[in-house]
Amino acid sequence: MRARFKVPLGITAGIGATAAAGLVYAAGFEVRSFRLRRVTIPCLPQGMRPLRVLQVSDIHMVCGQKKKRRWLQSLAGLRPDFVINTGDNLSDPQGVPEVLDALGPLMEFPGAYVFGSNDYYGPRLRNPGRYLLEKARGAHGLNGNAPAENVVHNPWEELRDGFDAAGWLNLTNTRDTLKLDGCRIGLTGIDDPHIKRDRYARVAGGPDPEADVSFGIVHAPYLRALDAFTADGYPLILAGHTHGGQLCVPFYGALVTNCDLDTDRVKGLSTHTTPGHTAHLHVSAGCGTNRYTPVRFACPPEASLLTLTPSA
Repeated sequence: MRARFKVPLGITAGIGATAAAGLVYAAGFEVRSFRLRRVTIPCLPQGMRPLRVLQVSDIHMVCGQKKKRRWLQSLAGLRPDFVINTGDNLSDPQGVPEVLDALGPLMEFPGAYVFGSNDYYGPRLRNPGRYLLEKARGAHGLNGNAPAENVVHNPWEELRDGFDAAGWLNLTNTRDTLKLDGCRIGLTGIDDPHIKRDRYARVAGGPDPEADVSFGIVHAPYLRALDAFTADGYPLILAGHTHGGQLCVPFYGALVTNCDLDTDRVKGLSTHTTPGHTAHLHVSAGCGTNRYTPVRFACPPEASLLTLTPSA
């Protein structure tokens, strides 16, 4: 007869206590441990002055999140040259006024935005383990298509109108230009690839030839979007969506990205290469979570102050 190995009761209790402590930390502390990450990116033409860009992403605002609102408001003290919002502002259909209040001081600066799937549609309760299961099956995230008709539709039009009234540029499958102290900053954006709203063909053709520098903006960093921007010659692409993995393993990193981007580039600065072209890629880990999974572990919420400098 095969002997049965019994786990000592003390070890079982210790594992349970450790797991409980981790959950308390992830849900009670780290998810509200907002911080600013500073990154220098050498992507400007020679002779151009440095630019300070504040990137905010994946706010996922739920009514009553006062600490998050105050922290976002405080970022105006950084005095950036301009702000880029890479989407998923909402996780509550009633959250538009609080998003606009939180970003109000930042909307005093020039800015631009794209939307993510959660700006259009309310979140659904899901088992987080499904992200790992979908990855094992070779799928890329839990959406991948526009949600079904029974999903809550968020009032994204109100959010759009608030941003537009402040003068922020709507980059939904379009391109526009920011004018800063004599500089022309070209911005090209596409709608969210995660729910197949991206229409790169509408903006294809490369950077604005009259701009001093141009950047690509997208919510979810799917490879088809990164390939298109890079092949067209954009020196920098800004994205969000991944939450940095959200629940990460210390000293290892993220397990999933919720898209087809590899986990090595789930957050922060990296590069993306196509034949003959290489672009800098910055993916924000964002500052919020889906309202049904309000936890972060080894991946604190963030905004990013990007200092863009001339390339060597």
